[in-house]
Amino acid sequence: MSVNAIMLRPIDTVVTIVGDVAKGSTVNYTKDGETCSVIALEDIPAFHKIAIKSLKSGEHIIKYGQIIGGLVEDAPEGCWISHKNIISLPRNYEDEL
Repeated sequence: MSVNAIMLRPIDTVVTIVGDVAKGSTVNYTKDGETCSVIALEDIPAFHKIAIKSLKSGEHIIKYGQIIGGLVEDAPEGCWISHKNIISLPRNYEDEL
């Protein structure tokens, strides 16, 4: 079983796939040294995100350990996460310096 997605932090709620994935295909990623998998619910283009757990509307999307946006609708495990179901969230960068 080869890894075909990237997870950098165990708190991530999505992983980035490294090649096109067809609906019904298995996406494999490594979390804490273990290989995990999720089934794609739709065709997903390379370098896009897939939900690795079911997420609720309004929930934060975490990628590479950072909040990258909020969901505008529920997203089941295996769902393509893209600009169609994420909104930007305000962020105070000065507080992070």
